[in-house]
Amino acid sequence: MLDTNGCPAGSPARVHASDWCPVSSHPLQARVVLLAGPSGSGKSSLAAQTGLPVLRLDDFYKEGDDPTLPLVPGSPDIDWDSPLSWDADAAVVAIVELCATGRTAVPVYSIATSARVDREVLDIGRAPLFVAEGIFAADIVARCRELGVLADALCLRGRPSTTFRRRLLRDLREGRKSVPFLLRRGWRLMRAERSIVARQTALGAHPCDKPEALVRLTAAAADRDRTPSATA
Repeated sequence: MLDTNGCPAGSPARVHASDWCPVSSHPLQARVVLLAGPSGSGKSSLAAQTGLPVLRLDDFYKEGDDPTLPLVPGSPDIDWDSPLSWDADAAVVAIVELCATGRTAVPVYSIATSARVDREVLDIGRAPLFVAEGIFAADIVARCRELGVLADALCLRGRPSTTFRRRLLRDLREGRKSVPFLLRRGWRLMRAERSIVARQTALGAHPCDKPEALVRLTAAAADRDRTPSATA
């Protein structure tokens, strides 16, 4: 029996990926390209440019009153750049359901209020490929590969100073957090950007700039069944 997520009813929240949500025995309608990279690296704009359906992984953030949210060491700030601030299990379930059925229910998250404000159905129709983009996309590369739904995994990289500027302008424009918080976070992320890219690369996302990412996305769209070497 399947639950509302298309996975075995009663499955534990955190177990071996192929045990809790097996899809290898079912024909897949689509596969996913995971698009990672530091905050402000241009993931959302690149995903939109492809013309492919897009799953926003940032919508799977935990809510601001969740007691499991991590803090920045030595600070009262919530560490929204830690994978512990994000619901990886729910994101993987949504990806698997999209690959199997073309539809899934996803939360609508407000970064400004740190809360899920709505829920909507994402329908990719008969698209054979879609993009799942977010700063934690690399954290689920291994699980998506094991489940047989991965087409490719990319990590956008660029100049830390450019990323800092792009991120700050976006966050100020959208009123995501207070100005002091955004400045503290931006400075911290700029200093850590190279290590962020290195970590995401180690998790299986291929580091690349925007032109190379578009080439790989085009290749994945042309042949959704290829098995990429994400670290090549």
